[in-house]
Amino acid sequence: MTVKPPILVWFRRDLRLADHPALCAAIEGGGPIIPVFIHDDSVAGLGAAPKWRLGLSLASLARDLEDRGSRLILRRGSALEVLRALVAETGAGAVHWSRLYDPQAIERDKAVKSALREDGAAAQSHAGHVMFEPWTVETKTGGFYRVYSPMWRAVKDREVAVPLRAPSTILAPDMWPVSDGLDDWHMGAAMVRGAEVCLPYQRVGEAAAMDRLHAFTDGAISDYKDARNFPAVEATSSLSENLTYGEVSPRQCWHAGQRALHAGAQGAEHWLKELVWREFAYHLMYHTPHILTDNWRTDWDAFPWSTDADHPDVIAWKQGRTGEPFVDAAMREMYVTGKMHNRARMIVASYLTKHLMTHWKVGLDWFADCLTDWDPASNAMGWQWAAGCGPDAAPYFRVFNPETQLEKFDRDGAYTRRWIAEGQGQPQATALDYFKAIPRRWSLSSTSSYPNRLVDLAGGRNRALAAYEAREF
Repeated sequence: MTVKPPILVWFRRDLRLADHPALCAAIEGGGPIIPVFIHDDSVAGLGAAPKWRLGLSLASLARDLEDRGSRLILRRGSALEVLRALVAETGAGAVHWSRLYDPQAIERDKAVKSALREDGAAAQSHAGHVMFEPWTVETKTGGFYRVYSPMWRAVKDREVAVPLRAPSTILAPDMWPVSDGLDDWHMGAAMVRGAEVCLPYQRVGEAAAMDRLHAFTDGAISDYKDARNFPAVEATSSLSENLTYGEVSPRQCWHAGQRALHAGAQGAEHWLKELVWREFAYHLMYHTPHILTDNWRTDWDAFPWSTDADHPDVIAWKQGRTGEPFVDAAMREMYVTGKMHNRARMIVASYLTKHLMTHWKVGLDWFADCLTDWDPASNAMGWQWAAGCGPDAAPYFRVFNPETQLEKFDRDGAYTRRWIAEGQGQPQATALDYFKAIPRRWSLSSTSSYPNRLVDLAGGRNRALAAYEAREF
């Protein structure tokens, strides 16, 4: 019989065993460990693709825990109610978890910590989802950063702790509490037939994430700065899906990037800058949480965007049938793979918010339903950056031209051929997979004609600029 009381480790977006401060702190407590994941409102509210992808990650974590003599306990309900019930059932003396930084999570976690401590249980949150806690990064005058470049300069030489090793074994309790079955949660229900198409493109779990990180930093990172802009080239790390579920930590990524930098990889510093861009998104979400729901720059509140998510032009944008090959290929890539190349994300967001004059929240919500690498902070900052109302030192009147962007970054058409079947005599399998993944109610076929342009690009740009000029910024 064990002597010390069990300790609960509440997993959230930290679905790994290595570099896991909360797990390590719990193990140092000396008692048996009970890993827990809670299906609360934050999980119930996820879009179709991220919820499905989360379910895959949970299954992987459960297998990794079993390999170490442990198991993952699944419960559904209010986080506080579930944790209180588990404390009562197991006699646990402490609960540990990794911090999150969106306003709903902060409110929930404060309430959980306060209530558990009042109940007599130790409750402790830990770092892990970002490298730099948002309140530790300040300007010279003591405020938070509103522009990326000075934040990069402020943190680029900061010491980042060496990642923690994964435990080889995890002490189990004498008796395990009852767990829900993951299959009973039906995490992929809303994906319907898209799940089968999308599954081969996912690299799920901690081992796959580390393999991906090492492959990138040993190879493609050298050409990352320039090649990353070409969507047909495998030039990026593709770690966004692993970072969002915490299958790999930002500290692990940072140190791998630093090793590549010191080994002479020319693109390594630019990749490190992208890791800090992610930090910047979390920094802003913490200090200005309205970035998730409202214009970050409040002087845009009266801008005449359309909010009609069911407008025919918006439906065409969602379906990848705008008549702009770069936009359409990007949207179709998302339905087949669950992800979208970063250059393409900028193009489709600019097109929706500027050429179609549609509110960025329409796009933000659609991405939140369709991306397997959806991240609340990065998604919000990316959309507001593209729309012009967000944190960005560049001119708000920047309008990407999808035609000239295609000429520059996909001159030979490799990307568009990969994802657009219409008009090709022998379409690639990836292009045909789009028609297998999309909802049947769209009634689309590879034999359909490719659509004409929704809007004249010059005319759409001029309309957007006229609206900008009519505003007083």
